[in-house]
Amino acid sequence: MNEIIKLVKVVSRRQIADFHKVPYKIYKNDEQWIPHIKQDIEQIFDPKKNLQFSKGDAARWILTKKNEPIGRISAFVWEDRDYGGIGFFECLDNVDYAKKLLDKAENWIKDKGKTKVQGIVNFGERDKFWGLMVKGFKRPSYQENYNPPYYIPFFEKLGYKKIIEQNTSELHIENFDGDKFKKIAEKAYKIEGLEIKSFKKSALDDFVQDFHKIYNDAWKEHKHYVPLSVKRVHSLFHALKSIIREDVLLFAYVNSIPVGFYLSVIDVNQIFKKVNGNLNLLGKLKFLWHKNKIHVDRIRGIIFGVVPEYQGKGIAYALIYRQYENLKRDPHIKSTELAWVGDFNPRMLKLFQKLGVQNTKTHFTLQKQL
Repeated sequence: MNEIIKLVKVVSRRQIADFHKVPYKIYKNDEQWIPHIKQDIEQIFDPKKNLQFSKGDAARWILTKKNEPIGRISAFVWEDRDYGGIGFFECLDNVDYAKKLLDKAENWIKDKGKTKVQGIVNFGERDKFWGLMVKGFKRPSYQENYNPPYYIPFFEKLGYKKIIEQNTSELHIENFDGDKFKKIAEKAYKIEGLEIKSFKKSALDDFVQDFHKIYNDAWKEHKHYVPLSVKRVHSLFHALKSIIREDVLLFAYVNSIPVGFYLSVIDVNQIFKKVNGNLNLLGKLKFLWHKNKIHVDRIRGIIFGVVPEYQGKGIAYALIYRQYENLKRDPHIKSTELAWVGDFNPRMLKLFQKLGVQNTKTHFTLQKQL
């Protein structure tokens, strides 16, 4: 490889700026691409804001040619896992460049004592910046990974294999069989003490506690389950405050005990497209201006779950039907996107089949032995 190609660890402000410049080179002719908000990414690499640093570490690098950034990558490790992760990979269409980036991240992870590496992942929750896109390549949602089709051959050629397939589907409101689901939901309505509530910002702490209980009860038996603390849940809701729409964040209770949720947010990327990846003071002003001008036509379901003892009792259908009723009242919403359903969750996949959704995007989580 030519000596003008250099791999540099990101430390200085200039290097951080170059890290964020890379995608603009990769996607300069891609009309579908919407840049991630760089402040969101920087929080991930800030030990003061990302709790993952209390039990792990992260590093990142840029690849330069003639001092211009042409690629980037990050690497993560956790104390309690036998694998590390790579994320925020971007690279020009050159497998040699990709190999140089991956080798650097893999060696850093191996030096930390890990035996496997997973990618593309995030130093945080799976609902953001997770997975390599292999199908769809259009209308990326907020904090959803988007990449060129040539990335997957890079990873396969360099020894990575799929371990999780995560699917995103879309349901158009006009195609939803409301009468059918109302009848199915009636099973849940017969449960004594059932109540479905919309989120209220004024009672955020209460809903944080309820989310924490439902999430940890509903996912604890899943193979890939990672528990969430109340503190972490609170920070997640705080991060979503600018895009929270109260009526589409639904919680189910039985005799005041939280048993399920169906949480969605507006497809804020329709607004962030006008911000161009920077939520500084000017970006915030642009966001507020366009938020009042743009009629967002899609919501994005970010998480859906019911505690085990109430699964199969119609709670899920009651939540879905209530969401449908809410969306029908909004003349601008045309569809809902249902995100991040892993192939390890057949119950949810079966439910989505009943909904009649259309699969629109697929991401892979990949793994390689070191």
